[in-house]
Amino acid sequence: MSMRRIFNDTRFFWLLLAIPAIAMFIALANGAEPGRLIHGTGGFAARFMIVAMLLSPLKLIFNNVHWVAWLLRRRRAIGVAAFLYALAHTVLYLVDMGTLQAILDELGLLGIWTGWAAIIIFIPLAITSNNTMVRVLKSGWKKLQRLVYVAAVLTLTHWITVHNNTGPTIVHFLPLALAEAYRIYHWVSNRRQWATPDG
Repeated sequence: MSMRRIFNDTRFFWLLLAIPAIAMFIALANGAEPGRLIHGTGGFAARFMIVAMLLSPLKLIFNNVHWVAWLLRRRRAIGVAAFLYALAHTVLYLVDMGTLQAILDELGLLGIWTGWAAIIIFIPLAITSNNTMVRVLKSGWKKLQRLVYVAAVLTLTHWITVHNNTGPTIVHFLPLALAEAYRIYHWVSNRRQWATPDG
């Protein structure tokens, strides 16, 4: 099989997305405490979400660049991977907490309820990330998928609050913020151009 066919194989791409999970599973199999993997799964959930969201602005910035188009064709898979890592993050958190009372005691904390709200939003986004749901929901599909911006703000708040450290969060989210700012600028500029009469 040629390298081109390998890179275009869906199974190969899912293997790439699964590499961090495989490493974490091996760590668990070797006796690592589930609580030690909470931050890792959450971090990869956020990273994959950011990559998926970055692709539309990158298409404007790097028009007709092959690797951007390659990733755009796989954006739904990246988004689903973000959800799966977020789900693993949630499960590990529940296991680490141990009891329902301990979970409820933390639920009112800003860093906790924002995480729960983000995963709740991720669920319908992941479920509808397929061609069948695109056909069923029609124009409503894009409106639903825009909830990812709400999830991103919740994830940002969750990360900053839980870690009590803005540095790593800014490093991860700043590229997305800059790319989205450029996207808004591009949209506003085009609106002004069309609104300006000739001559």
